[in-house]
Amino acid sequence: MKYVKELSNKNKIISEHTCESVYEQQNSDYTIKFVFSGAETCEINKRKLSIYPDSFAVLNEGTHYSAKIDSITPVNTLSVSFGKGFITDFHNTFSNNNEFLLDCKESNDRPVFIESLYPFAGDMRFNVLHLKNQIDKGLNDEMLINEYMYHCLLNYYKIYNKEVIQKLDKLSFIKTKTKEEVLKRLTLAKEYISSNYNQNITLENIADHACLSVNHLLRTFKEAYEISPYQFLMQLRLNRAKNLLQTTSYSLNEIVGLVGFECSSSFIRLFKNTFNITPLKYKKSRLN
Repeated sequence: MKYVKELSNKNKIISEHTCESVYEQQNSDYTIKFVFSGAETCEINKRKLSIYPDSFAVLNEGTHYSAKIDSITPVNTLSVSFGKGFITDFHNTFSNNNEFLLDCKESNDRPVFIESLYPFAGDMRFNVLHLKNQIDKGLNDEMLINEYMYHCLLNYYKIYNKEVIQKLDKLSFIKTKTKEEVLKRLTLAKEYISSNYNQNITLENIADHACLSVNHLLRTFKEAYEISPYQFLMQLRLNRAKNLLQTTSYSLNEIVGLVGFECSSSFIRLFKNTFNITPLKYKKSRLN
């Protein structure tokens, strides 16, 4: 099942519910891709990213990418693309003060985003889930859809500030270019962990992928994100286990294996310590 809506201002929404999909294309607009159930694998500039319900991916205009869905159960996805006029006007409004805007000055600058995975939570999640709900009901009101898309961009800029700008400030390097390069490599490390979280990955694997030494990775990762790569991996596994307990009928043992734990008892202990409830009690509470 596929829903495609292109607005008069060239903004576009594509909602899809499928078990199998493969496509490769040149991205003509800025696009944000979401997954509500299952996973979608994207290859962007030779980097493989797996998008799960706790993350979203951002693609710049002109990016060549491929995407693949291969699942036993249907994967529910949504992509929102922004026309050049809409995103240029938004970036101009967001980046300049009121005096500049009231003088009717214009800038043709368009943003260049860091193409990566970002956390799908908070206001962004609230807004996009509302948009998805409206689309599922057959929404055709362009004014309302554009308002949702405006808030989608607004929330992304806030997330970008938190995940990029604030993280740059935390890195203890003097030169801005050095900070930017280190954060770029740390972003690769996070992508690798997020896309391979259920595999037996090592610090050496992560460091090699990010082109950092192990000790450099450990120091700078902790500086930027205030947790270690191992702690980030454990948080990811537990949160994705929580999602599977909430949305699927998999048994506990199946979920333990799916999220990369080797021992059920250690998973149960970590889950209870983190969420103050056992996995089975959590599953029952969500069912009720």
